[in-house]
Amino acid sequence: MVKRIWFITGISSGLGKCLAQTVMEQGDFVIGTFRNQIQADSFNSSHKDKAIALVLDISKPEQIDNALQFIKQKFGRINVLVNNAGFGFAGAIEETSMEEVRNVFEANFFGTLKLTQTFLPIFREQKGGHIIQISSHGGFKAFAGFGIYNASNFAVEGFSEALSQEIAPLGIKLTIVEPGPFRTEFAGTSFHQANVTINDYVNTAGVFREKMKLVNGRQEGDPEKAAKAIYDITNLDKPPLRLPLGKIALLTLRSKLESVQADVDDYRHIAENAVFCER
Repeated sequence: MVKRIWFITGISSGLGKCLAQTVMEQGDFVIGTFRNQIQADSFNSSHKDKAIALVLDISKPEQIDNALQFIKQKFGRINVLVNNAGFGFAGAIEETSMEEVRNVFEANFFGTLKLTQTFLPIFREQKGGHIIQISSHGGFKAFAGFGIYNASNFAVEGFSEALSQEIAPLGIKLTIVEPGPFRTEFAGTSFHQANVTINDYVNTAGVFREKMKLVNGRQEGDPEKAAKAIYDITNLDKPPLRLPLGKIALLTLRSKLESVQADVDDYRHIAENAVFCER
């Protein structure tokens, strides 16, 4: 059986690290990314013949192009692309500066979009492959104090849902993974907050900020189990478009679906009347 080649961004810690380890244990080959050369060198010395690490900042398009050229020259193919790199951000909408918004979107949205676009020609030439977009349950439902992060993941889910329809006839698969809270560094060293706080939002966005501090290290999700679940869906002939992970994620998605359904049902008469009528 031919080893599959995985390209996984952000494997220094958390879900990315666990996924890289799972992929190697299952006998596939990992090309993983770090933002630190020392970390990349250490990884390479420990995983010869099983994986290779590259230094990549996904907010820098030229580094993404260089990564593609490296892969084409050394391997000539890619089987699974996992867009995992990114970071969390808390702050009320009014508290968040445009510079902070742009930083979130550069990493969480534009980097993911650029990587996806860059690898699509390889997948099209192969007539196959699987794109895994690591989003969040917060990419499906928004929370007060999490709005900019929500928006960046909503954007990822929006283009990914459209892309899945565009590439399906070409034999290329796509899955959006929506984890709930997992015991990674997402709520710790990887978490950013708006520099400004406004007292009027202390009982909304402020509550969320404090909650993120308290849950760090106590989240329900096991990243090793999440990694195995992600690996397993790449073996399916018909993987899901969306894969929520964790009990909280399931509750989040159901809550959003119920809310939307209620609005559709309660205001259907208004929607139906907003059309041209023949006289």
